[in-house]
Amino acid sequence: MKKLLLFTIALVSLLCAQVQAADVNTIKATIVKHSIEMGVDPAIALSIARAESGFRHEARSAHGAVGVFQLMPSTAKRMGLNAYSLNDNIRGGIMYYKNMYKMFGSMELALAAYNAGPGNVKRYNNKVPPYAETKRFIAKIMSDYNRLKANPDPAMINATKPKPAVSKPAPIVNKVEDSIKIEVIDDDSLDLELNPELFSI
Repeated sequence: MKKLLLFTIALVSLLCAQVQAADVNTIKATIVKHSIEMGVDPAIALSIARAESGFRHEARSAHGAVGVFQLMPSTAKRMGLNAYSLNDNIRGGIMYYKNMYKMFGSMELALAAYNAGPGNVKRYNNKVPPYAETKRFIAKIMSDYNRLKANPDPAMINATKPKPAVSKPAPIVNKVEDSIKIEVIDDDSLDLELNPELFSI
């Protein structure tokens, strides 16, 4: 009985780990897809998501930030998005980073604004605020970003693979036309010959 219980626990743990891995891969693929659509380097988007939540949509912070990109619900709402929706959270996180990059013109300052808020970056004359947490946040993301640039995540590789060409089947009309031979014998009659192979049931 004890062995059966241990086996059951091990099996459930293994299945849960596989489901979680599948979820992480799905989340990564969604991040890469939205990044490309929004014109943001997928490597930076993946690095932010890893630092913020470890790709866990159920993540919640003590300050009220939620989801993969740890968005504040009020910030997401201002962007017309729902922070609790996985798709919206990912789009919102990428959009917020992109806005910060447009505002400050550098990856490090955009990350500083993402973490400490744009007001704090402006307060320190468009420099990284002297907050230990913000400096750690930037260092962690830049390290991961550089690693992903050297060794892309499978989600990034899969997104850039050319899609296989889908060949269109020949229209049925052509097959029918090719299988019918019409011969005019005289003005009043036609000799119609059908290819039985194409019309066999």
